[in-house]
Amino acid sequence: MHTTPFSCNTGHAAAPGSGEHQALTRQVMSSREIAGLTGKQHKNVKRDVMTMLAELKIDALSFEHTYLDGQNRKQTEYMLDREHTDCLLTGYSAELRMKVIVRWRELEGQLIGRLRIPTSFAEALRLAADQVEQNRKLQFVIDKQAPKVAAINRLASAGGAICITDAAKQLQLAPSTLFAWLHQHRWIFRRGGSGRWTAYQPRITTGVMVHKITALKPDPDTGADRAAFDPLITTKGLALLAEQNIGASA
Repeated sequence: MHTTPFSCNTGHAAAPGSGEHQALTRQVMSSREIAGLTGKQHKNVKRDVMTMLAELKIDALSFEHTYLDGQNRKQTEYMLDREHTDCLLTGYSAELRMKVIVRWRELEGQLIGRLRIPTSFAEALRLAADQVEQNRKLQFVIDKQAPKVAAINRLASAGGAICITDAAKQLQLAPSTLFAWLHQHRWIFRRGGSGRWTAYQPRITTGVMVHKITALKPDPDTGADRAAFDPLITTKGLALLAEQNIGASA
């Protein structure tokens, strides 16, 4: 089924998180599950998600998640919160929307079932003390990360763009590590028969990458000049990459 253009007026919401604590506060649904519920091919659901996020001017990387398929190959899916799932479904039929809505009701019911409700005054005091300790640890992390966050924000507000090799130096990574990560996470790709890297259009649309004309070369068939492009990472993209902790996962 073809989808209609997304016209939701959703703000730039924070990316969905993971982990037990976050699972109690923010439910997410994968694009694979949406595909299964609606009977659509997963690749088409992913296309719809990327179109939606591009129109909302939100970087799709914030919602990306990697999983292993049946042949143990790395594949990409998107983890959407309730707001972005609802936005996605505006382009689907009423029958398909209802299937996903019913599933969301089930997920929200599971969330309520996992919440701890104190049954005595003593237990309430223990829960309050636990919450204070969690808040203290969270504040410690926030304070520790504050200089890095400030540096990233300053970088994101600057202008210009740099090549991927220079970006790797800024991130203190080996260029091969960054190229591999960008390829795996669908920032760049190689066209068939070409050894040159090209940026995916959604990355250009969201402002994390640009193309720069580096040379004019004659077309082997027509002889006409043809532009050669190099993908560059913008300061916004560099700031986003700095948050990914790529070196630790490489």
